[in-house]
Amino acid sequence: MTEQDDQEQREIWNALGIRTDIPHPARVYDYMLGGKDNFAADRETAERSLQLVPEMLDSSRGNRDFLVRAVAFLRDQGIRQFLDIGTGLPTSPNTHETAQEGHPDARVVYVDNDPVVFLHAEALMAENATTSVVRADLRDVDEVLAKAGELLDFSKPVGLMFVAVLHCIEDEDEAARIAARYLDALAPGSYVILSHSTDEFAPERTHQASAEAKQRGAIWIPRGKDAILRMFSGRELVDPGLVLVSYWRPPGGVAVPNADRAWAYGGVAAV
Repeated sequence: MTEQDDQEQREIWNALGIRTDIPHPARVYDYMLGGKDNFAADRETAERSLQLVPEMLDSSRGNRDFLVRAVAFLRDQGIRQFLDIGTGLPTSPNTHETAQEGHPDARVVYVDNDPVVFLHAEALMAENATTSVVRADLRDVDEVLAKAGELLDFSKPVGLMFVAVLHCIEDEDEAARIAARYLDALAPGSYVILSHSTDEFAPERTHQASAEAKQRGAIWIPRGKDAILRMFSGRELVDPGLVLVSYWRPPGGVAVPNADRAWAYGGVAAV
């Protein structure tokens, strides 16, 4: 994207009331995945984070691949409803593409508070009657569930997804409470997919990156495995449990060569 293109895009978004001078996790993630729906503030935050923690690039890609494998697993278990909390920008293959592969009747609701995400997703979903998007803060649980309930039937099993989003909640106990409230709304037979950045492998570097991101206006709080496990609220995880995302049921049982550099834990639990 040229400087002129970037300026024109900022003017368009600013006219819609969208802040482009403050980084947003969805757009930072988009940049790390090679997307173009990001602004200078997002790119600066991403590049500085990558200077401190270059493994974040592997983590971003590992998270995306984990999402696809986990959604496919739920689809193969018969789940036909998905609530994707903190979806981020549409990156293919995404939840609805994987869930609806062979099952076009599968219903998917995306939730994100970034207006850029919402506008992109809304345009994408205009052609898909079984997929919708809710613009809301994940902390507004009742609002999210009410709006998602316009498409999803919560009396039946749902695949709840927290992929690379709860580390955007600064307070650890609040993140766990939020997850628990969503889990309590699910019917028996549901599942939860969850991944979260970890600080276990390079605490000093990840904490510095976290602190600098906060100074720029973005929240990213990597945590230890035990803290992440608590976010499942005691639900029983399916094999292989809570592991680094690239080790969760890799294709053919063989993880990618850089699996140890994807510093995020992921797991799937039955509800």
